[in-house]
Amino acid sequence: MNAALTVVFTLLGVAVGSFLNVAIDRLPARKSLVFPSSHCDKFQHPLSPGDLIPVFSYLWLQGRCRYCQARIPLRVLVIELSSGLLFCLAFWRYGLSAEFAITAFFGIIFVVIVAIDWEHKLFLNRVVYPSAVIVLIILAIDFLLPRRLFPDLLFLPPPKILSGVIGGALGFTFFLIFYLIKPGGMGAGDVKLAGLIGLVTGFPLIIVALFIGIVLGGVVAVTLILLKKRGLKDTIPYGVFLGVGPIVTLLWGSDLLNWYLSLP
Repeated sequence: MNAALTVVFTLLGVAVGSFLNVAIDRLPARKSLVFPSSHCDKFQHPLSPGDLIPVFSYLWLQGRCRYCQARIPLRVLVIELSSGLLFCLAFWRYGLSAEFAITAFFGIIFVVIVAIDWEHKLFLNRVVYPSAVIVLIILAIDFLLPRRLFPDLLFLPPPKILSGVIGGALGFTFFLIFYLIKPGGMGAGDVKLAGLIGLVTGFPLIIVALFIGIVLGGVVAVTLILLKKRGLKDTIPYGVFLGVGPIVTLLWGSDLLNWYLSLP
């Protein structure tokens, strides 16, 4: 049963990834996510259902539009596969639970944030602010639920609402200090993103999430410098690395923290 459900949720994640591609394309352009229907970006030709099968259509069409042969961005395939993998790992990690839903939901939010920052070097308030509100609502619901009546719905690490608020404040303040000291080193969007990451992961897991992002960014930067591709390093927004941290933390943050604390 678990294997069958894993496949189901993986396919669901791939399908969600197809919608994420629409969001990544349209949100920066302030376009509706619903209208018009999916179409070729070059000649605006409407796409048929056969053109919209996640992963399969891209591979079958060899990454090109059926009608005009324009190249379909590789990002389309990467996002669909990444979303499917995220759902698969979240279900494998938490099973059919509220924590699985929370991890999958906020995981795809960070996927969208990372992809938009990669392509457009933008942090969209229309993504970050509603996400922060949703986190606060979840924290409030979790805090208000009667403990004895709904023990299975309590999925956030203790002390729950306090954990989220402290994490959000810590992430926001930490990056705000760096932003004020060296404004060119990072943007205001990075500060907002750090606050959102703290709300989602809570304290002390915000430390794990930020550490992963900082280390990942440092490793990539050093690698590109050694490969004498400094210009490429400068074109990769820092939020791309920062946004990976909470995804890993949502899946394995507690394990990583416990492992670190157990070191002699």
